[in-house]
Amino acid sequence: MWGLRFIQLLAGLCVFGLGAALMVRANLGLDPWNVFHQGLSGLTGLSLGVLSILSGVVVMLLWIPLRQKPGIGTIANILMIGLSLDFFMWVLPEFQGWPLRIGALTCGVVLTGLGSAAYIGAGMGTGPRDGLMVGLNRRLGWSIRVSRMLVEVVVLAVGWMLGGVAGVGTVAFALCIGPLVQFFLPWFQNRFQPRPE
Repeated sequence: MWGLRFIQLLAGLCVFGLGAALMVRANLGLDPWNVFHQGLSGLTGLSLGVLSILSGVVVMLLWIPLRQKPGIGTIANILMIGLSLDFFMWVLPEFQGWPLRIGALTCGVVLTGLGSAAYIGAGMGTGPRDGLMVGLNRRLGWSIRVSRMLVEVVVLAVGWMLGGVAGVGTVAFALCIGPLVQFFLPWFQNRFQPRPE
């Protein structure tokens, strides 16, 4: 079953990358971390995918004082989201006109929720950013909700100041990602547990 879980993990991360690329091409605002990556991209000339990988590595290093341990899912998360984001950015055109842009944004948010549920449901380790929230919760006693909100507000503010695009897509992502993951997660959790005879 390990192999099937690993395939689910990789597929979920690729779907997440596709969703993120659709949001970028819609140009209506990104999730907080990609606002940050987009701002850095404007300064460095590096692609969003490369910056996603680099920031994932830096965030994982922050796990050390929090005594968090990465799993194979953590490493796959760092690499696959960045690589798939750059691939789909290369494939997808810039969307023109409000109907196409809104459609791309909607699909992007839904696919990031679906992809998140798939890789979380594989149960092979948290992504670096999620692991940071868990570590802050365990070591400092902050709730997951407060930890996530503080970190994402900071990266969103810094990214916006650097020129990243925040907008209606950012708000849509913030409002919808939790409910979407909650909706899709039962599709992917415990799929590979042995069934009682």
